[in-house]
Amino acid sequence: MPTLEELTGRLQEALTTWGPSVLAALAILVLGYIVAKLAIGALRRALTRGKVDPTLIGFLCNIGYIALIALVVISALGKLGVATTSFAAILGASALAIGFALQGSLASFAAGVMIILFRPFKAGDFIEAAGVSGVVEEIQVFATKLRTVDNKGITVPNNSITSGSITNFSAKPTRRIDLIFGIGYDADIARAREILERIVGEEERVLADPAPVIAVSELADSSVNFVVRPWVKTDDYWPVRWHLTERVKLEFDAAGISIPFPQRDVHLYSVSP
Repeated sequence: MPTLEELTGRLQEALTTWGPSVLAALAILVLGYIVAKLAIGALRRALTRGKVDPTLIGFLCNIGYIALIALVVISALGKLGVATTSFAAILGASALAIGFALQGSLASFAAGVMIILFRPFKAGDFIEAAGVSGVVEEIQVFATKLRTVDNKGITVPNNSITSGSITNFSAKPTRRIDLIFGIGYDADIARAREILERIVGEEERVLADPAPVIAVSELADSSVNFVVRPWVKTDDYWPVRWHLTERVKLEFDAAGISIPFPQRDVHLYSVSP
């Protein structure tokens, strides 16, 4: 059993051999942590001044912080004499294994990066994608949260969104309302056009430029169809659409203009026994 003097000597020898390296590694960790915090803070302030999307700011800052901390840890391990090349190889193999196990999640992650970078939509937009529609509440790295018109929450994986077409109904400040009104073949076309023009002209939310289009579009099987295409602000789309539809029905009824509906004639033939 070693004596106290031998243990003291071994401790002194270990401190002499490893002490400077351990102190240097600790210094690298502490200083590296401080520098990483300062660098990420500066990056966040610069991106904020540049009016970059908050979601993109958080994503870039998190990725940058993780990369800097990983670099600091590897530097500290190298100072202690650890073979960092082997350590990096182990990390790479682990990342590869995790990548195979999380292929779907990584696809959603990559899709989230694409959405954040190219911004086909933003929070508050009304979109249709992946077979669902709703208002975008939050764009996350792996999924996007939507709120439907009947106030249901839907979480859609980002790879499902980017794998198909995305319709952003809020992308433009104005939208065109496309309405079709049919009248009977015995109705007065000129009178119907006059009523439609008056209804659209009296609606204050309809924009003058581009000018509304009112025209006979089709001689259908049982009706003469008018197209009514006014332009409105995007926020006024549904209120104006509903209001115009109601006004046309009331005005046509008052003027005695019939709106045909699908009918079927049934002919009965009697057969003698």
